[in-house]
Amino acid sequence: MGARAEEFGCVVEMPSGSLEQSSSASVEKVNKDSLPVVILLGWAGCKDQYLRKYSTIYLKKGCIVIRYTAPWRLVFFSESMGVRSLQNLANKLLKLLFDYKIETKPLFFHVFSNGGIMLYRYIVELLHTQQQFQHLRVVGAVFDSAPGRKNLRGGLRALSVVLGSSNVYIKYFLLLTFAVLVVTLRILLYPLTRFIHESHYDAMLKQPSSWPELYLYSKADDVILASDVETMIEARRQRRIPVKAVDFVNSVHVSHFRAHPTLYVAHCTSFMYSCLDSLK
Repeated sequence: MGARAEEFGCVVEMPSGSLEQSSSASVEKVNKDSLPVVILLGWAGCKDQYLRKYSTIYLKKGCIVIRYTAPWRLVFFSESMGVRSLQNLANKLLKLLFDYKIETKPLFFHVFSNGGIMLYRYIVELLHTQQQFQHLRVVGAVFDSAPGRKNLRGGLRALSVVLGSSNVYIKYFLLLTFAVLVVTLRILLYPLTRFIHESHYDAMLKQPSSWPELYLYSKADDVILASDVETMIEARRQRRIPVKAVDFVNSVHVSHFRAHPTLYVAHCTSFMYSCLDSLK
């Protein structure tokens, strides 16, 4: 089972015997067997050592955690060209639940930036279109620094961080290629290309999921604009989706946990327990 997860860079982690105790009444009512499998979907270029820190939040509560970050080349280039390359990875992730015999447990998603959103988009589509996945129970989803749309400057910043200190000529060639793809296919020609491959943002605006959502964002984020997140929040509320939102105000992109660790953990765990309460 572990080998299959490792084939595409996925990590499945089980909680240890020593769990963090809480005085919350709602927590005490949660049966250990009803705790969800938490699926962390990392931002483009995210290293597992960073995503592992978020795992700890849920492992301490007794949850099984699956964490995965899609290859940045697929996020920035394949998806920009309209290639649904992440769909197969979404399918593999859901099949892992059956491999580990945890498919009957509730599912809880924690999604980071547009890299995580792109994968989440396909997961939601599979949950609603593939019979083998339709009995899976999603209880809620957290979105950290996501989603955003048509922010070329923010996308270039994110890709530049991913490329780091690689060969300067290759770096600027890839940045230019990405910019041309986005401007051409996602902005200028989007009125036509959306019929072939709708953007992840537009797909999420009208996705059929009905489970509660928590948006963690910041007006200081220069990669994913707060206005994009707030537009999504309003659109989801209009569809009568239970939505909570937290504006951290001063923390930058995917850094809300680092800047506000206590508050971040409190929001994530209380939201998770409230989602589980709704099952009763």
